[in-house]
Amino acid sequence: MTGSLLEVIALDVRDAVAAEEGGADRLEIVVDMASDGLTPAVETVAAISKECALPQMVMLRGDASFLATPESLEGLRRDAKALSEAGAAGFVFGFLDSAGAVDLAATEALIHAVTPLPWTFHRAVDHAADVQASWRAVRLLPNLATVLTSGAPGGVTEGLRVIKTRCEAGDGPLIMVGGGLRPGHVPLLMEYGVRAFHVGSAVRASWSDPVDARLVRDWRALID
Repeated sequence: MTGSLLEVIALDVRDAVAAEEGGADRLEIVVDMASDGLTPAVETVAAISKECALPQMVMLRGDASFLATPESLEGLRRDAKALSEAGAAGFVFGFLDSAGAVDLAATEALIHAVTPLPWTFHRAVDHAADVQASWRAVRLLPNLATVLTSGAPGGVTEGLRVIKTRCEAGDGPLIMVGGGLRPGHVPLLMEYGVRAFHVGSAVRASWSDPVDARLVRDWRALID
């Protein structure tokens, strides 16, 4: 892998193959981007494993909220087992409670279920009632590989100052920036110390269109 990590959202095998062709380092596998990404089918992960060598970080999220119930957690535990057997290299998840704080008990239960695989805390961290407190809680969780964040609920443009502050505090290696990420943000983010970038809509014409390998290649060149 090159110095910077490029992760591309893939919905199916065609996306995965195009992302690999364009020079991505890693995939985030999801379904239903209208809900900001939910758990994909085991069959999708298995099919991608056959056609594509890139590591798959697979979303564990049952519905469009960030809330976890004992029943939904049990379902996600079962999903994690089946998905890891199908070829998942790691997982993407994270929960908030009804007050908007990080739900540590639910998140730790799922960390335990996916161990020893790495995991990413997703953008729930940006939607917490207290974004600073949520960051402090998340960064100390075990086996955490990356935190997918835009620094603010409204996206990267709004969150640049927060990302800069986190990098200055030494958290740059944990940060993967995504959520409204645009090419113009990259030079600033790299100056701050960010080395992991996550793109979805930026590498396709629309969510109903497949990943475009040429656009992935442009991002690859940009972050290298």
